[in-house]
Amino acid sequence: MSLLTTLARLEAVRGGRAEPLATVRHRHLSERPMVLVPLTSAGEDGAPLAVLLGTDRDAPVLHIVPQPLNRTLRSEFLADLAADLLPYLESFGDEVELIEGSEKDPETGAKAPVVRELCADAPQLVVPNTGGVRHLALLGRSTRFRRTAEDEDPGPFPAPARVPLLGRWLTHLAERSAVPGSSLLLPMTGLLARHWATGQSHLEDQHLAALLAWHTPPEGQTGAEAAERAETERNAEGRLVRPPAGPTTDPVFDTKVLAPAIARYDAAATALREAEGPGGGDVTAAREAVRVSVDRLRAVLRAELLPAWHDVWHGLDLLRALPPADHLAERWTGDRWSYTGHRDRLAAGEPPQPRVDDAVTAARKLAQREREQTRLDVQEALDDPLAMAEHRLSGEAFSGVVTEVVPDYDTTGRSPKPRPLVTVRTGDRPHADPGREVHRVRAAPGPEAGPAPAAQKAVIAAVDPEAGTVTVRVLSGMGRKKEPEPGSLPEPGERVTFTLFELTVRQAAPLPDPDDTPWTHGGPPGAVVTVLPAVTGTDTGSDTGSDTGSDTDTDTGTAEDWERSGR
Repeated sequence: MSLLTTLARLEAVRGGRAEPLATVRHRHLSERPMVLVPLTSAGEDGAPLAVLLGTDRDAPVLHIVPQPLNRTLRSEFLADLAADLLPYLESFGDEVELIEGSEKDPETGAKAPVVRELCADAPQLVVPNTGGVRHLALLGRSTRFRRTAEDEDPGPFPAPARVPLLGRWLTHLAERSAVPGSSLLLPMTGLLARHWATGQSHLEDQHLAALLAWHTPPEGQTGAEAAERAETERNAEGRLVRPPAGPTTDPVFDTKVLAPAIARYDAAATALREAEGPGGGDVTAAREAVRVSVDRLRAVLRAELLPAWHDVWHGLDLLRALPPADHLAERWTGDRWSYTGHRDRLAAGEPPQPRVDDAVTAARKLAQREREQTRLDVQEALDDPLAMAEHRLSGEAFSGVVTEVVPDYDTTGRSPKPRPLVTVRTGDRPHADPGREVHRVRAAPGPEAGPAPAAQKAVIAAVDPEAGTVTVRVLSGMGRKKEPEPGSLPEPGERVTFTLFELTVRQAAPLPDPDDTPWTHGGPPGAVVTVLPAVTGTDTGSDTGSDTGSDTDTDTGTAEDWERSGR
């Protein structure tokens, strides 16, 4: 936790309300997000119990599993979920824009022009907290390898074709959510915690209702009091008024409401089977009893999920009040490329993502996430004075007013080069000695001035702590003429910011192809890996643009697959 965040939390405790950590919104919000509130069975994260989803805050759709231990009912639940979610995910794949570029010919090495499709927009799923993200990842893992009737060996329990397709989409969204700055799958608690500080711990911030209580505490209550009430308040039946949707259930709800409701359904289902059996019975009455028990379950589960549903939409309202950051569109374009790439992999009929990536693909993903984290830190600092203030407090940047600009030249070469000295009066104390390289943060020009200029590099020439000044020697960004171009240097009285970190992200060293790696990392090819039919694959689901794989890219199947195969 940075010093500024710590101070903001202390101020939140003193003031009784959430304190801003940002002046702009650093994550993209879709015009039509899909809000999804999942609920799982107690003690089994991978067993779905219910989900409330939709793009209309006034018309959520509820899907439930009346008996989570019944695999047939769970399969029907997943099929219904796919029927609602897949049309939304696929609806952004038709409208595209054409992007001109070039690529190297693998044989000649010559660059050839190419035109690529980029989807004009992309879907966005919003869940209450990080537990919801993990649950969707588990659903993707458990469904993307399911056999269907279209497979050569469908097995005794084939799933509808849309179920493994949903699993591939959920896996892609979950993997993309691990990329810093991505906005395809977002937890609301993480969004709010990035933009505001509360007076409670990070663990307590995972309770969405308690987190929101710090933003809008009732009259006469502090944020802490409102958060405690949101976490602990119970109704006359002893149930939580605002369940956490963790996505696990409240134990009191499990004991007093859910378990009896499931027991009533089990009894009704058993009676229906007996009525339809050889002994006979009133089948119509038995079916009506099952319908009534399911309706009761739907009513109690909807009541359990609606508070979190409204809280997610409340959080979206708070975030939409913030102006978008300048670099937000650039990061969303990266999400659109990711969505477009996965759309194309599905259209090409490639296999599902493997359970374990090969060494090269894993290294590429790690390098990409490290690179995106660095880029995100830099972009947030450039977009937000509060984010830059953290770097200034840590000595990684300094900001001040220019007091003097002295022309100077480097005469060691064939022709003199401008190397002016810029003196800045600042109250910051950068952790750097003379000779340290720094980079000038240049303000983006207006909409009619073209693209923003490149960052300007300089070195610290002198530091005078008593006078509160730092003198830097500018090395670049002044044009190619003998004299600096107009506007390339700051004027006296102008406020400037210099950072000790680079403002552009360096590209990582190229990685070898999987076939060129040693046997300790999955290559060279030739090793025979025993796998189950119809669950092999080389699609990495990576956003690095590489879909290459080796024999180790295969997945050995889920536990359910092994059980069905008799192994």
